[in-house]
Amino acid sequence: MKTFQELELEPKVLKAITELGFEETTPIQEKAIPIAMSGRDLIGQAQTGTGKTAAFGIPLINKIPTSEDRIVSLIMAPTRELAIQVAEEIGKLSRFKGLRSLPIYGGQDIGKQIRALKKRPQIIIGTPGRLLDHINRKTIRLDYVQNVILDEADEMLDMGFMDDITSILKLIPEERQTMLFSATMPPNIQKLAQQFLRNPEHVSVVPKQVSAPLINQAYIEVHERQKFEGLCRLIDMEAPELAIIFGRTKRRVDELSEALQKRGYSAEGLHGDLSQNQRDMVMRKFRDGSIDVLVATDVAARGLDVSGVTHVINFDLPQDPESYVHRIGRTGRAGKEGVAWTFVTPREIDHLHFIEKVTKHRIMKKPLPSVAEAMEGKQKIMAERILEVVQSDNYQEYKGLSIQLLEQYDSVHLVSAALKLLTGEQNEIDVQLTPEDPIRKKRKPEFRGGNRRYGGGGYGGNRGNKSGNNRGYRGDGRGGRNDRGDRGSRYAKSGSGNRYGASDSYSKESNYR
Repeated sequence: MKTFQELELEPKVLKAITELGFEETTPIQEKAIPIAMSGRDLIGQAQTGTGKTAAFGIPLINKIPTSEDRIVSLIMAPTRELAIQVAEEIGKLSRFKGLRSLPIYGGQDIGKQIRALKKRPQIIIGTPGRLLDHINRKTIRLDYVQNVILDEADEMLDMGFMDDITSILKLIPEERQTMLFSATMPPNIQKLAQQFLRNPEHVSVVPKQVSAPLINQAYIEVHERQKFEGLCRLIDMEAPELAIIFGRTKRRVDELSEALQKRGYSAEGLHGDLSQNQRDMVMRKFRDGSIDVLVATDVAARGLDVSGVTHVINFDLPQDPESYVHRIGRTGRAGKEGVAWTFVTPREIDHLHFIEKVTKHRIMKKPLPSVAEAMEGKQKIMAERILEVVQSDNYQEYKGLSIQLLEQYDSVHLVSAALKLLTGEQNEIDVQLTPEDPIRKKRKPEFRGGNRRYGGGGYGGNRGNKSGNNRGYRGDGRGGRNDRGDRGSRYAKSGSGNRYGASDSYSKESNYR
């Protein structure tokens, strides 16, 4: 790998990179940065978490003069989460050079964005829908844009943004540099590249094994009504430091996070119906360890980069192999081992095998943890914490009372009672979850007009697509919709829970994502 010192960067840009603790380039950075700095068009194929934001961000920041007071660089991203994350990284990389960047996305007050635009940012990072809103209001002009980046282009097209992206690119001067980054290269991406990129250089760092080797993957075959019981036992047995639990729908995330809280777990949910302030608050709690379980939809978790995630649990099987890879990629980062568990209903086994085939990775089957295993796991963690306190020698003020108790009671009985209090008993609270329909084996997607359309029990890729259970979706929340643009379904809760149990009720509405 090259060092950043070898890339002939401006001293202020190099200083920012150094202070962020980066010395050597990642594979995508080593290949893409020299091409990007030369001004040539670029297609970069790389997964999330490979350092691609810096791969296009560093060359942009390096070439923009601080005297520039117009929008000269435009970065398009599929979701507001990713737009915010990219903007944060661009801000860190440009802190010493003093460039101005601004994220533009749906769900945030447009008046606030218009006021921020008056400060004349040089770099705009936005979702296509909200960018078009500003362009139509004439609050964003693209006449002087010299660099365009399409980040996670496959995701943007899957979310129905082909028309929006095309409209925006046609408004940008042809004499520009265009860079497209995508994890996959389906036909619609290739068509987009042929239309808008000029003799692009193609770089790829797609690993031969799609699933990260540092992630221990396993699945548990379990009936829908047993999932919550299994989840509680799994959390107790594994005792994750930080865990992300994926649910298929917003309804699922709401119900699951509420159910976990009732059972005494430190959990909160993240999905597209939350306001931006609510999302920021949840993520701040998760990053600082105030909560140790984040329940999220695929779209809400797209682009999240939280260090220290030890476990990913797929409460619901994802729709496609790409989503599975993105989900489990939240853990096992920076050379650390991670663990990914997946709950699979008997009717979903074929779909699991399809995911195994595409990812070229065998997922081991494990049994549902027993109540005894769950309790043993909790006790083990509490015993370790007690020993940590003993080794820290930070308990002197408790010794007097301890001596008195030991004069009256047996030491084993006292420690056992302390462990019982610390471990806590499972709350005997009924929990009602509305089960989701099982995922069918993936059908071959049909490409029409550059957007995917999914039939059967899946989700519609174009607005007005009647083959799925949902309306079409757009990714940045225009028109008061959520991440995918689907409208919330009404549903009834029924059934009752047991100690670890879940509902036996069924809803026929898919309400995907």
